[in-house]
Amino acid sequence: MSTSSSSTTSQTDWPRLTARQDPDITLNAEHPAAEVDHIVRGIARQGLRSVPPKTLISPRVDADVRAWFKAQGASYQTRMNAMLRAFKETAGSSGATGAAGPLPAPSKFRLRLSC
Repeated sequence: MSTSSSSTTSQTDWPRLTARQDPDITLNAEHPAAEVDHIVRGIARQGLRSVPPKTLISPRVDADVRAWFKAQGASYQTRMNAMLRAFKETAGSSGATGAAGPLPAPSKFRLRLSC
């Protein structure tokens, strides 16, 4: 026997929910208070273009650079990606030039990583 409803009409008591005030809301382990960061992320993601898929690479960076990113806290690789993306977007859509002109030749512009 199926317990799911086939009704397309909402059974939510919207007037009762609209009338609720913050003190009426009970917080417990099952229903904790929402974190502001979580709410902001949800709002910020609405309407934004989709994030391109990530590619697995093994870059080599200087040990002190990696240590600095790791010291900033968890998700240091995500922050590294965000900084690289910001650099790419600053360089322009073609990616061939930087804000101050053409990028140095690859032999003079190496990104060293040690993971």
